[in-house]
Amino acid sequence: MAEIMEKQSFAVIGKVGQGLANVGTAWIAPLWQEADRNFHEISSLAKVDDEGNIVGIWGAMSDVDEHFERWQDEGKYLAGCEVADHAIAPSGWTKWVIPAFKYAVVNCTQDTYNETFHRMLSEYMPAHAYKLAGAVQEYYNPKANHGELALYFPIERIESV
Repeated sequence: MAEIMEKQSFAVIGKVGQGLANVGTAWIAPLWQEADRNFHEISSLAKVDDEGNIVGIWGAMSDVDEHFERWQDEGKYLAGCEVADHAIAPSGWTKWVIPAFKYAVVNCTQDTYNETFHRMLSEYMPAHAYKLAGAVQEYYNPKANHGELALYFPIERIESV
């Protein structure tokens, strides 16, 4: 179901917001609208592949203290694109450097997001002796069909007793 991969730290510049976890869609959607509407302001900073295509669009998540811990009652969300580590966020934009993690990566759609998220936490991770090591990140491949994304679950092994 999931692919296990190591990802080094990476930088994302985007529009940041904070809100209650149980109503995330209400305050996250406007962040994406603002980021999309003003993307021209950061497009020159976007990391690109050898063919000039944007490497990735990220819905980055963190706890309210920006330690990249899992959301509790509230969380922070950054709607943006991957940039070079040395990039400087323009006024009105925020830059996060997401730490390196080992990830369990699983693909889903907007329609299967909640089910996939729940299944990873309640079934896949316990069955494979993993626990969540931080905030889950959303990756949107610019070449993928609209509505498809990958969820990056930062994981670590559960220590056996």
